Amino acid sequence: MLAAKLWLFDIDGTLVDTGGAGMRALQAAAEERFGGSGPELDLAGSTDLGVLAGILSHFDRTHGPEEERAFFACYLRHLENNLARGGYPGRVLPGAVELLESLSRLPGVTVGLLTGNMAGGAAAKMRHFGLDAHFGFGAYGCDHADRNLLGPVALRRAAVHAGREFTADETLVIGDTPKDVACAKAMGARCLAVATGHFTADQLRACGADRVVERLDDPVVLATFA
Repeated sequence: MLAAKLWLFDIDGTLVDTGGAGMRALQAAAEERFGGSGPELDLAGSTDLGVLAGILSHFDRTHGPEEERAFFACYLRHLENNLARGGYPGRVLPGAVELLESLSRLPGVTVGLLTGNMAGGAAAKMRHFGLDAHFGFGAYGCDHADRNLLGPVALRRAAVHAGREFTADETLVIGDTPKDVACAKAMGARCLAVATGHFTADQLRACGADRVVERLDDPVVLATFA
């Protein structure tokens, strides 16, 4: 099997659990902007642009650049406050640090983000949990509402970051939801699914992930893909 030279990580449920800080920040932004917390949100693998579209539809608001900028500025303010002072029981998920540190020691391996989080939200979470040094680029939920369109963005940015192009065959997407698996398949990459989010290992296997583990420091990860 071809070694994975480009590892693209999801954030929530894969690397970290914010303990509800992100969900509450979205609701607080909706309350501040529109006077209510909005619809029930399904954040498992969703993009922030997609979530915003649902919120705006709920409040019968037009989705335009100005509204997008205003909402996400409000969301980021609440997110950073929640992470710093909100009392949410956030944590780095089991095995994440160990895997990232192992990858940093492997020659020729490039690591990035492929996440539904908007860029600012991704940066805030990575800084708060001390993982930001591992990620120099990413594709984000402010690039496209459709997560399946983020893979080509990640490949382009990886090429700029690393100074070389990567093929889909040498790319591995790491995530915890069926949408992560679908995103990997859409770009022709392999998918490592981890059952640290809201989906069981059996559910992730049923989606067609190439490998499923309970936590990211399982030795099978590097044995299979490195």
